[in-house]
Amino acid sequence: MSKVSIRDLDLAGKRVLLRLDLNVPMDSGRVLDDTRVRAAAPTIRYALEQGASVVVCSHLGRPKGERNPAFDLTPAAVRLARTLRMNVRMAPDCIGDITTQMSGELQPGEVMVLQNLRFHEEEEENDDDFAAQLADLADVYVNDAFGAAHRAHASTHAVARMMPAAGGLLLDREIAALDPIRNGEAGKLGFICGGAKVSDKLELLERLSEISDVIAIGGAMANTFLLARGLSTGSSLLEQNMVEAANEITAIAQSEHCDLLIPSDCVIARGADEPPRARPLVFDEEELPEDWQILDVGPATVEMFSEAVKDCDTIVWNGPLGLFEREAFSGGTRAMAEALAKLEHATTVICGGETAAAVAQFRLTNKMSHVSTGGGAALEYLQGLELPGIAVLPDANNEQDGQ
Repeated sequence: MSKVSIRDLDLAGKRVLLRLDLNVPMDSGRVLDDTRVRAAAPTIRYALEQGASVVVCSHLGRPKGERNPAFDLTPAAVRLARTLRMNVRMAPDCIGDITTQMSGELQPGEVMVLQNLRFHEEEEENDDDFAAQLADLADVYVNDAFGAAHRAHASTHAVARMMPAAGGLLLDREIAALDPIRNGEAGKLGFICGGAKVSDKLELLERLSEISDVIAIGGAMANTFLLARGLSTGSSLLEQNMVEAANEITAIAQSEHCDLLIPSDCVIARGADEPPRARPLVFDEEELPEDWQILDVGPATVEMFSEAVKDCDTIVWNGPLGLFEREAFSGGTRAMAEALAKLEHATTVICGGETAAAVAQFRLTNKMSHVSTGGGAALEYLQGLELPGIAVLPDANNEQDGQ
């Protein structure tokens, strides 16, 4: 998929409305993880180098159309200023007279950040009038918020129809990394899938069963597959109503000659708050006690998964294999990340915020070929679905005003 890029636009003297994904985790006004902020910096620097000024817009959390201090974007703007090593202006709102005046006063080489788009319910309603007010703040529009591209919101969709539009450098990188997988051109494909729910990834698993050579399932969602195969799951988190779906996915994988793997051993405890009592369990050797839970995959499972994907040309990983936030249940996710980091020949693609956070926690981000900034967006894209925020951008072979 080839879309008009920011590199195709003449930016000299222009104001750029730049949609970023600054939806960063925060605690009491403190940014906990600035991965998305750092990922946005190259596009901003490029625009400034071309003689533009930049008006950044983003959402943060789900304030439901109301102004809520807990979702104030100012801390993200401060972190952005630190990353860019320059002053960044903060607008009091994303629309209105003061914001319009501030935008009009911007000089080439300057950056301002708009307040949270979702303080206005019109943003999620993809409202044309709201989008028109955003469009009035700049001359050209650039979408670099891949993580929000699967939403048809005013700042990702409607505004792109109102002014010269393009994708940013991050969006370009995401498409380049994911397109071969989406198009079935990634060679021998391995998919490692974790997380909580089969229902969240049902269509993705069905699609990947058709195009993958290996699917290795861990995390809480593996519990549903374990139950479907008649294994004991105790009081583990699972989806009883998805057992039939798990069997159907298994059947699709078999018919497509895809090797679908589930855990052979695990780490169990009476609950997540009882790590001192955690112990290993091998499914072939004992039953899981009814009041115990599966909270991580075991070493034999990681070895099995690693062996299965080591000859793959491309490996996609979405979802941790256990409750990695707790040290007692982080071993499986850590070992899997370390195994992928050692694969020098393979293209390794990390999708989803939790998986990216885990890889970062283990200091292995730089060992992966691509760490996507999109969770839901990346998964929908890999399914072959059309993402509104990308589809609305003009194709690269189409002439666009303002280039």
